[in-house]
Amino acid sequence: MKQPDPIKLKNGYAHIPRKRFGQNFLHNKKIIDQIIAAIAPCENDHLLEIGPGYGALTEFLIRSKSKFDCVEIDQDLVKFLNGRYSSTELNIIEQDILKFDVKTLNPQPNSLRVVGNLPYNISTPVLFHLLKRHELIFDMTFMLQLEVVQRITAKAGEKNYGRLSLMLQYHCEVEHLFNVPSSAFTPAPKVGSAILQLKPYKNKPIEANDPKVLEIVIRTAFNQRRKTLRNSLKTLLRESKEASSVDLSLRPEALSLKDYVEISNSLTGN
Repeated sequence: MKQPDPIKLKNGYAHIPRKRFGQNFLHNKKIIDQIIAAIAPCENDHLLEIGPGYGALTEFLIRSKSKFDCVEIDQDLVKFLNGRYSSTELNIIEQDILKFDVKTLNPQPNSLRVVGNLPYNISTPVLFHLLKRHELIFDMTFMLQLEVVQRITAKAGEKNYGRLSLMLQYHCEVEHLFNVPSSAFTPAPKVGSAILQLKPYKNKPIEANDPKVLEIVIRTAFNQRRKTLRNSLKTLLRESKEASSVDLSLRPEALSLKDYVEISNSLTGN
């Protein structure tokens, strides 16, 4: 397999994109400007950038003079960023984001603004990992695979609707901002990309008695999405002490988030 060509960076550095880290580097200035405008960073913000790479977004985010941390797993890029920015401008943490707890940054509740071009091979695990600390996060603006963004923002009845749609929409207000062509990256990915913004709810419009039970209900339903809910959830429903008004003759993709919360709450009996 042909190795990608090195990308020439500032200060004499050159970097070969690493496939195992899912590295595709954004270089299109127009797209970068659109992302920065969507984030609109200001001096009082606490920013966390995931996977800054060689600093395509970092260069502009840092101008806001905000408190700024970033997590980067590639030691060569960490070395490059340390050579480019002072520790007073940017705190660089060399770690796998899936093993990093944002609480260690000591953010105020509902304050952390998370941004980044997430590696597409781990984007969904990263989103669920961050949601474990949703009470600390104000918003998240990410570059993701277009198909993933379509799944996250899908509504009941749409073909992309599923577990990812429901769980992200339960925790956050979600918005598909705009698409990004493959030509905006080096090397160019084989899939389309898009910018997604998520804002964790301070007060959820629909509240489950037990979010873990809600997740079990949704996962169980969509593991057998061709079956009706009466069949796919029959083991869980036997344990219910209360009746749900949801039509169980329907298939999983036909139900709204409100419907799933109602089923979930009937199982808890609260």
